[in-house]
Amino acid sequence: MKSIKHIGIVLVLLVSSVTFAQVKFEAKVSKTKLGINERLRVDFEMNKDGDNFNPPSFSNFTVVGGPNQSVSKSWVNGVSQFKKTYSYFLSPKSQGSFTLNQATIEIDGELYKTTPTKITVTSAVSKPKDGNNADYIASENIHLVAEVSKANPYLNEAITVIYKLYVSTETGVSNWREINSPKYSDFWSQNIDIKGLKIQNGTYEGEPYRYVVLRKTVLYPQKTGKLKIEPLSLDLTVDVATNRRDIFGGRLMTQVHKTVSAGERIINVRQLPENGRPDDFTGAVGDFDFKVTTSKTELKASESLDLNVQVSGNGNLKLFELPQVVLPSSLEVYEPEHNENVRTNLSGMQGEISDNYTVVPQFKGKYPIPSISFSYFDVKTESYKRISSDEIIVDVTQGPNNVAATTPSATTGENKQAVVLNKDHFAFIKTKTNLEPVASSHFFKTKLFWGSLIVPFLMIPLAMVFRKQKAVRDADVTGNKIRKADKLAKKYLSEAKKALNNKEAFYIALEKALHNYLKAKLNIETSEFSKDRIQELLTHKQVDASVVSDFTSLLESCELARYTPSTRETMQHDFDKAASTISLIDKQIR
Repeated sequence: MKSIKHIGIVLVLLVSSVTFAQVKFEAKVSKTKLGINERLRVDFEMNKDGDNFNPPSFSNFTVVGGPNQSVSKSWVNGVSQFKKTYSYFLSPKSQGSFTLNQATIEIDGELYKTTPTKITVTSAVSKPKDGNNADYIASENIHLVAEVSKANPYLNEAITVIYKLYVSTETGVSNWREINSPKYSDFWSQNIDIKGLKIQNGTYEGEPYRYVVLRKTVLYPQKTGKLKIEPLSLDLTVDVATNRRDIFGGRLMTQVHKTVSAGERIINVRQLPENGRPDDFTGAVGDFDFKVTTSKTELKASESLDLNVQVSGNGNLKLFELPQVVLPSSLEVYEPEHNENVRTNLSGMQGEISDNYTVVPQFKGKYPIPSISFSYFDVKTESYKRISSDEIIVDVTQGPNNVAATTPSATTGENKQAVVLNKDHFAFIKTKTNLEPVASSHFFKTKLFWGSLIVPFLMIPLAMVFRKQKAVRDADVTGNKIRKADKLAKKYLSEAKKALNNKEAFYIALEKALHNYLKAKLNIETSEFSKDRIQELLTHKQVDASVVSDFTSLLESCELARYTPSTRETMQHDFDKAASTISLIDKQIR
């Protein structure tokens, strides 16, 4: 009886140890049904640390926060408990039923996956108008506005869109990012650079507000009718004052996430009037000057001059063609070089465009460059205007005479082009030939034939050797793990460099790179990662103590930096330090 009792106790202990050792990796959502105007929180929890965490795509949602990482360790009844969580905050893009796909992670060399979760998104739900509710306060005191300079412009007339974020004195914005950028599919658009955000005082619906200008855009409509400007949407972190106070009497703040949108704008674009439209009108709209100039008016034959056709002023300079130049046939004209010196500000395009022709006269004489006309639509007077250049006379003082222009025809009296004779006008006709018979070629028994026949047999031994080496390589489990970890280290180090502007993503990628590098170089598993163990192994491999200290400090930075503020300079310093430390370990490790 005692032996049976002892066996039962052993079995209970074994079952308990197996239960405690079981790896758990699961996804938890804050709700499975929500309105399109609500947020969803998703937590990916594990009871053992792992590597290479990959979340699902969230294709039907916008990630407005995260990934946030938290780690906790505790002791319960003498048993150590570990929990690590990756958290995301999501905003649905549309209504419907969606599935959050599986997330994956590697724990002790095994791949674990979460269970897919179904989420139902309904129409917008009403929120209570509670003066003490932080979400309600944020929605009533934060506004994003798109100010359009003109709602009914003419085709190709410049308009401006200025996006302003209004914030009341009761709230503040500590962080923001664009979710949806406006698209201008039926406009020519140009963003105006804003050097730093400047807080200004203004009013919104008669109430005093502070505001910042987030974006300025100049638009030229390219078609008539009602054109749509899609909205700019932002995700904001809003600071809202609470009724609680600190020990010094100051009001405590709470943070909420808020999505704001400038709203869709409709622009009614008018067609240019048909009445009075010139035949040579090419679409120029604005206020312009026009001139035609030459670099010289007197020259010798075979010398060149520059003929410049220029339009300057304010308008759609990049969106129309300059008038073509038609010159006498005795002046050889080359394809023009198009030049643009245009700057864009809130008034639209300003500057000049020009076509520069190279002209070469062939004969002596005086040649007129006829007047050239340029037509445009003046928005201020709502009428078409025409500017014509003066006629220019080009005097070719030296060169051959144009015989065709001076010798009349004996029969018709018309001018004809003179025939220029030279000694090679008629070539000598050869009377002897060197003809060879056309020989037909056959593929059979050629070098290519024998090569195509023998080479496949020669490749058989090489294929066998390659297959044998591949089998040996596949059997090398340890070597494959090392190569895979080394490859992952390079991959995550590259991802860390790309994410220098995103603190969370940068330090997650950098930590993965350091972990995989150790797995590749020291052939250790994730469960062995501790500062003492790493120092012991690197010291055993005869790595300098200073380099070992730098490596462990990098791991500490990756752990702490996710919860403390970091500048881009700090992240760049940590990346450079990681790259140099890895390089030094490669050189010193034995």
